[in-house]
Amino acid sequence: MTSAVTLIRSNLLSSAAEYAYAATAPAGARLIFLAGSCPLNEDGTTAGIGDYQAQARKAVENMRLALEAAGAGIADVISTRVLVASSKQSDLVAAWEVVRAAFGEHDVPSTLMGVTVLGYDHQLVEIEAVAAVMD
Repeated sequence: MTSAVTLIRSNLLSSAAEYAYAATAPAGARLIFLAGSCPLNEDGTTAGIGDYQAQARKAVENMRLALEAAGAGIADVISTRVLVASSKQSDLVAAWEVVRAAFGEHDVPSTLMGVTVLGYDHQLVEIEAVAAVMD
């Protein structure tokens, strides 16, 4: 399968952002909407309790597995939303640095949000993603 994602940048917007500001997929692309990737181990326990970076790594790992099951890869992601259970910017940045590094050159449009609580016991990070592929 060929990735259908085109990342869009603009020199009219801040260059401080570490991601593209928009992305497109052509008509006919198959869109894949992933459930939020959580830092859960295979047995359902939460990985990296108390550690934002460890939970971000596990969430990325689980996102990659979900993408693979849908016939896609990380280069096919068109956007993300990273949810971090904290009101401290440093905690958000700790999780973001892991997610950003996982995407490498494929710097998809992303939103980073602090939230009050997430769904699983001890959960600190969740990553939502949309991907697009040409079959």
